[in-house]
Amino acid sequence: MDFRYLGNSGLKVSEISYGNWLTHGSQVENEQAAACVRAALEAGITTFDTADTYANTAAESVLGEALAGERRESLEILTKVYWPTGPGGPNDTGLSRKHLHESINASLKRLRTDYVDVYQAHRYDTETPLEETMEAFADVVRAGKALYIGVSEWTADQLREGHRLARELRFPFVSNQPQYSMLWRVIEPEVVPVSEELGIGQVVFSPIGQGVLTGKYKPGEQPPAGSRATDEKGGANFIKRYLTDDVLTRVQELRPVADEAGLSLSQLAVAWVLQNPNVSSAIIGASRPEQVAENVKAAGVKLEESALKQIDEILGGVVERDPAKTAQNAPTTRPGS
Repeated sequence: MDFRYLGNSGLKVSEISYGNWLTHGSQVENEQAAACVRAALEAGITTFDTADTYANTAAESVLGEALAGERRESLEILTKVYWPTGPGGPNDTGLSRKHLHESINASLKRLRTDYVDVYQAHRYDTETPLEETMEAFADVVRAGKALYIGVSEWTADQLREGHRLARELRFPFVSNQPQYSMLWRVIEPEVVPVSEELGIGQVVFSPIGQGVLTGKYKPGEQPPAGSRATDEKGGANFIKRYLTDDVLTRVQELRPVADEAGLSLSQLAVAWVLQNPNVSSAIIGASRPEQVAENVKAAGVKLEESALKQIDEILGGVVERDPAKTAQNAPTTRPGS
């Protein structure tokens, strides 16, 4: 496993991290989830990402149990706050001082730790003054409950303003967690340049495009039984935009590029996002330990320029590059309140 600095901080994270969105506490039984975490540890992964909203807090509990007994100092644990939790009352969501402080305390209990390495705003809260949110984050850092602060799916303008306040309040704002893959490149025009300027690193999710870039979905065929595309708990909704014959045909055409690089399609996809120097870590998920072992082989891979050019030519117009998509996919009102 290779390691990278998280933004311009002194914190190093494994360039492939393990996340439990859509798996722990819902799709995957706890014993299997623990096996996946053990596989990640054995592969050299030290960075683990979760959120309080995943499986309505259950995912944090599963991860905390799976990591129990590990040397805390050898791990980097990231969690998030924003989306509704609990019964979904008026203050069970958002980035208000109340919800943020209550959420970090609850997350620490579920994760069985005194602190998280990075505490992240899971989205931008349009209903809470940014000053209130950033002051609350500053309090969390000063209380020793989080070492660094990050965000997820913030626009370039939101990152700039948040970073300005963090500097004024003197706490480290070091990361953004966006969706990023060969098929979804909306961060490249605006978010990445601003992040590079400000010293913010990307911890990217869905590097294999919700599983589409594994090549297991074939044009003209029904999705494999048990795959994310058949998961009515949420997975199917996230993947459906990629399940067109045009996208799936082009993904199959990537096989010779992967073969030439000595990689599987999923390894090629993970390696591709790691070619971006602003990416600090790529999050992989898994429902089986062997999936972890497969995807970590992308660590340390250097793709040739010719391969990167071929990928661009093959995928062509199916790639989403519009930077406005970051804002368009974010809630305009606080959900669940």
